[in-house]
Amino acid sequence: MKISIISFTENGIHLSEKISKTLAGQEYTLFTKCSAHLREDSLKKAPNGGIQFVGESVAEWTKSEMAAGNVLIFIGACAIAVRAAAPNITDKLHDSPVLVIDEKGQYVIPILSGHMGGANEYAISIAEKIGAIPVITTATDINHKFAVDIFAKKNGLAVVNKDGIAKVSSKVLSGQKITISIEPGHYDKDCRLPNGVELADYPPKHRVDVVVSSEQRGFDTAILLRPREYVIGMGCRKGKEAEKIEELIEQSINELGISVMQTAKLASIDVKSNEQGLVAWSRKYNIPFVTYTAQELESVSGDFHKSDFVKNRVGVDNVCERAALKACDRTGKLVYEKHAKDGMTIAIAGMEWSVGFDEI
Repeated sequence: MKISIISFTENGIHLSEKISKTLAGQEYTLFTKCSAHLREDSLKKAPNGGIQFVGESVAEWTKSEMAAGNVLIFIGACAIAVRAAAPNITDKLHDSPVLVIDEKGQYVIPILSGHMGGANEYAISIAEKIGAIPVITTATDINHKFAVDIFAKKNGLAVVNKDGIAKVSSKVLSGQKITISIEPGHYDKDCRLPNGVELADYPPKHRVDVVVSSEQRGFDTAILLRPREYVIGMGCRKGKEAEKIEELIEQSINELGISVMQTAKLASIDVKSNEQGLVAWSRKYNIPFVTYTAQELESVSGDFHKSDFVKNRVGVDNVCERAALKACDRTGKLVYEKHAKDGMTIAIAGMEWSVGFDEI
């Protein structure tokens, strides 16, 4: 995730610079909505190309940043962040993480998407690095209880019914044990379970609190979690319409009998990293879009549907199949080979999945 930090005062600008120095290896951009007399100095002094001055309203800036799925850090009053973010809130599974830090750097407060977006983790990490206090209010966190949404996130699982998160969390916080049924072959039977969590038979004989399964069947459960076990590889003609890209993806996954929520990544070649149709689909479904160089794709071994035309254009003989497998990190295999339609190519790879309870 890209981190966007916005400040409003001179102290805020200095703090944003301090925070940026702790973000090694992470992509970030510094912004300011400061008064005119600070603008020139801000643009000159900040690291990595300076601070970008926000000419539009804070509300408009926030809308754009949240649409891009970025992590937003406001250095200023909580009210500014709340008012700016509120109109753009969708649901806890898709909202951008939003944090607030006071301009003296005393407190780091996650105010949106603490679990699924990782705002709580960002808050703890940043606070530790700048000597601040993280203000965490999420009940399962402060009570050191099992959080089913954190379990889902850390294990790459999609939440089918988000209303089940509150049901399971309520039971955990009341001190009751919860039951979890996991599809066999995808977990270590000897793993240490968190306090208050019990394994149940699979398929469950009675109602259980949590089911983890890739099977397309019904379960009597409070919350159903499905593994994100597929990677979509795509290539397309420059400027291909987003509607056409989505139409082909939908057609392909329907043929395979899977859903969008089972998708872990969308993958392509690096020359397509800013292809708006692919970027738009990634943002719409909150699915990471990853790209690779021609050399990286060429290094992927396998029997592919090769094209001399594609080789001459981008430097590798196949984009969609190679990209899908590359994004699987060596554990994948093609389950839907190259299909071409109207200037687009698509392939889908499936990868091994497993769940664990470490650090949950």
